[in-house]
Amino acid sequence: MGRKMEWAAREKHMGGIPRKIVFLAVGSVAKAVTSLLNTSSIHNADTLIRLVRSRPPGIPLLTVSNHMSTLDDPLLWGFKGFPSLDAKLARWVLAAEDICFKNFLLTYFFRLGKCIPITRGAGIYQEHMNEALECLNNGAWLHTFPEGKVSQEDAPIRRLKWGTASLIVRAHVTPIVLPIVHCGFEEVMPEKFFLDRRPPFPLCNKNIKIIIGEPLEFDIPRMRQTAISISRDLSCTYRGWPIISPYGLDEAAQRCLYSTISEQIQTAMEGLRNAGKSFLK
Repeated sequence: MGRKMEWAAREKHMGGIPRKIVFLAVGSVAKAVTSLLNTSSIHNADTLIRLVRSRPPGIPLLTVSNHMSTLDDPLLWGFKGFPSLDAKLARWVLAAEDICFKNFLLTYFFRLGKCIPITRGAGIYQEHMNEALECLNNGAWLHTFPEGKVSQEDAPIRRLKWGTASLIVRAHVTPIVLPIVHCGFEEVMPEKFFLDRRPPFPLCNKNIKIIIGEPLEFDIPRMRQTAISISRDLSCTYRGWPIISPYGLDEAAQRCLYSTISEQIQTAMEGLRNAGKSFLK
């Protein structure tokens, strides 16, 4: 049967009942940890809630955030007023295969939780990136952590991996891209709590801050043409990436385009990080 279990991720698997149970349970825990056991401050929550509940039909939503702990998702969605118990509205999310898909039970659980396995270091065109792309093409909500790994330091947003940018470019309809920056979850679930291990349960009485930005706009047709033009003068080491049809984007053009999009998202996230210091004092 393998470790992928695409069948468990389908909405109609067993009538959708197992998925609903998982989101009721996990969503309740997220609400308790984020809103009851800790103190949360949210900036611009209405924008995220509106896009999750009532964006135009067929328009995908892609949220991106920094990655402060292994529990960022689902705790990030546990703030007051957010529909975290609703499996139908819930996000799909890219999740590390080596952490969330170690065995049958974990794989089944995370698949019910609308998680897509991603193998770190396997590149932006690995098999399950197509599954993430399919989610966007179906008009769904997808969340990614484009920094690619957990970092619990209060430091600038790191250079983003290009996987998120590749999804934006390849989606049939350009998604609404919404940046989010948060802090505090690194204290709720520190990487090195006792004997260099994480605590067995989330910690309490911490301050959580979530800063939600405004949607980013990407004129992908124009950006594609610019990338093609600029890439003609670039020299790079090729990895054998496929040409994106029907636009004729070769690897050099893709690298140029993905880099430009990633830099814009990184800049927006860093702006939120800096603004958050004054928003939520």
